[in-house]
Amino acid sequence: MRLEGYIVSFRRGQKRYYPRQVLVELKGVTYKDAHKVIGRKVVWIHPVTGEKFVGRIVKMHGRKGRAIAYFERHLPGQAVGGKVLVS
Repeated sequence: MRLEGYIVSFRRGQKRYYPRQVLVELKGVTYKDAHKVIGRKVVWIHPVTGEKFVGRIVKMHGRKGRAIAYFERHLPGQAVGGKVLVS
């Protein structure tokens, strides 16, 4: 089953942000279904170069169906608002 989602924001602290960790809002995933997506692979494709950035969903964030995904490499700032594929 493939899911789509959007990158909402980088994970942030009070004084810094974490460029390898992003908040992902998944379509059709609620708080009750959250445990089913943990551990799945997340892919964001750069809109200009076509380069793939691969990460994993590691935990849920809040009660609105958002998740925290860790990527292998730093994501560029233009990734915020971009579409991701979850497999």
